Amino acid sequence: MAKAAEDAAFGKATSHQLKSFLLALTAGGYIALGFVFFTTSQVGADQLPYGMAKVVGGLVFSTGLALVVLTGAELFTSSTLTLTARASGRITTWQLLRNWVVVFVGNFVGALTVVALIFYGKVWEQASGGWAAVVLEVSLKKVHHDFLTAFVLGVLCNLMVCLAIWAAYSGRTTVDKVVAVTMPIALFVATGFEHSVANMFMVPLGILIRSSAGADLWATSGLDQAAYADLTWTSFLVDNLLPVTLGNIVGGGLMIGVLYWTIFHFLDRPGTALGQARVGTDRGGRARDIRDAA
Repeated sequence: MAKAAEDAAFGKATSHQLKSFLLALTAGGYIALGFVFFTTSQVGADQLPYGMAKVVGGLVFSTGLALVVLTGAELFTSSTLTLTARASGRITTWQLLRNWVVVFVGNFVGALTVVALIFYGKVWEQASGGWAAVVLEVSLKKVHHDFLTAFVLGVLCNLMVCLAIWAAYSGRTTVDKVVAVTMPIALFVATGFEHSVANMFMVPLGILIRSSAGADLWATSGLDQAAYADLTWTSFLVDNLLPVTLGNIVGGGLMIGVLYWTIFHFLDRPGTALGQARVGTDRGGRARDIRDAA
């Protein structure tokens, strides 16, 4: 699994940039569709016990990452694992950063594409404005995190996402891969961790609804438009996307990618304290390798 993860990271960082962008475009769309499913599941879910409602939302959201894994799409949060290929010296820092930027932008464009489709398809008008109410409430909560909170929630989120991706490398069938990603993703969504790409869909949609919805929405839903005044592009980019993205890099790239690279690559190679092969002789005088008992 560690070798598969590093090989995949190398492949992503050295791929044609247009290919990476187009695959990132689809990934942003798939994650956005996962949030569409989540939103639908939460309409009227306030009648359920809090935990049950959130678990249901997390389970259906995992559809998005399952589609990413099964189609080979490129997601920024999992692309942070390219730090493993950089640690091995297989790619340069420039290749690493170039891949991150291309995938990040592609994810953003893909997510905004689904925002436009959902908005102009008037999906947000469903349930007498109840669908829009979920979007607005979730979006507002996201931009109200302080910087440290958003950063830490980003760390926790990508810890789970990259664990899901890592586990998916062990799968050999469609069912294996879907099962591997479902529970870690359900955990992060149900608990309210912050995913930069998912937020590229939810918060912009909330901003668009707040600024462009007609009077009918506010009348039928009973919501107060002024209560969502904090939903602005500045609050999204500065108070949410920036700290969450930085947290995602730490949680996935360092806490999963570099950690497992250290365990399974660096410490397992000859010449290291835990993996050093030493030559000795057996009772018959034949040379043999002796592994450090540690």
